[in-house]
Amino acid sequence: MSGLGKGIASASIGRILQSRGYKVSAIKIDPYLNQDAGTMNPVEHGEVFVLDDGGEVDMDFGHYARFMNISLTSEHNITTGKIYKRVMEKERKGDYLGQTVQVIPHVTNEVKVWIREVAKKDDIDILIIEVGGTTGDIENLPFLEALRQMKAEEPGSVLFVHLTLVPDLSVVGEQKTKPTQHSVKMLREVGIDPDVIIGRSTIALTQDTKKKISLFCNVKEDSVISSPDCETIYEVPLVFESESFSDTILRRFRLGEKDTDLANWKKLVNRIKNAADKEKIRSRYPANTQSCMTPMSASLSH
Repeated sequence: MSGLGKGIASASIGRILQSRGYKVSAIKIDPYLNQDAGTMNPVEHGEVFVLDDGGEVDMDFGHYARFMNISLTSEHNITTGKIYKRVMEKERKGDYLGQTVQVIPHVTNEVKVWIREVAKKDDIDILIIEVGGTTGDIENLPFLEALRQMKAEEPGSVLFVHLTLVPDLSVVGEQKTKPTQHSVKMLREVGIDPDVIIGRSTIALTQDTKKKISLFCNVKEDSVISSPDCETIYEVPLVFESESFSDTILRRFRLGEKDTDLANWKKLVNRIKNAADKEKIRSRYPANTQSCMTPMSASLSH
C-alpha cells in the first residue's frame, strides 16, 4: 500500500547488490495518467525530484540517487500517460497496420519494449523495477501483466519481490499475516507468484511469522525478509543484508556470490545515528500563511 516503503526497499536492494560488485539501475513505474509528476499537487503526491535532464519525477528517484549513487533520466520513469501517448502516436501513424489497438498486447508490449530499451542502454547486470500503487488497483494491472509476460518470456531472468504489511498488534501480542496472505492472493489473481516477500512491521518478524508466511504464501522460508522500522532509512540495506537478501537474489539468478563490501555504508549509518549536533530547518512561511508551499519543520542531523 502507499507509504509502506517500496522506494526505500527498491533503493536498498540496489545498494546491497552493488555491494556484491554488480552494476545496477532502476526504473520506477507510476500508474497515473499524468505524463510526469511536474503538474501534480506536491501536497497530495509529494515533492517533485528533478533529474539532470530536467525530468520531473517521483521523489523515490531521490532514494535511488542517494542509496545507489546513480544518475537516472526521464526514461527511467514510466507512467501510464507516457505509455498511452506512445501507443496512440503509433496508432495514428498506422504502425499497427489496421489492428484493433488493445491493452493486451499493444500497451503491454510497449511497456516491455521500454524496459528492455533502458536495460540495454544502461548496460547493467540487474535492473530493479518498482511498480507503484497497490496490488488490486485497476491502474497498475497493465504493468503487472507486462511483467508477468516478461517472466514467462525470460525464465530465470525475472524475480518478483512483494512488499506487504505485517501488523504487530500489541493488544494480542501477535504479528498478523492475514494482510500478507490476502495481498499475495490478489497478486496471484493476475498471474504473479512472488519469489520473495518483504514483511514491513514495527519490529522484526519472528521466526514463527516467517514460517507462517512461507507456508500460506508458497515461498521459501529464507525468502521471507524482515523489514522492521529503523532509526534511519539508511539502515535498511544493512537490515536486508543481515537477512541474507542479496544471497537469495543471486541464487535465483544463478550469479556468482561475490564478497559483500558495506564497510563505507556502515560508517555512514554510524555517523547518522551518532551525530554530535542537530540543527532545525524551518520554513519562512508561518503556519497560517496561505501559500503554495507547505509549512514544515524538520530536524536535520549531521
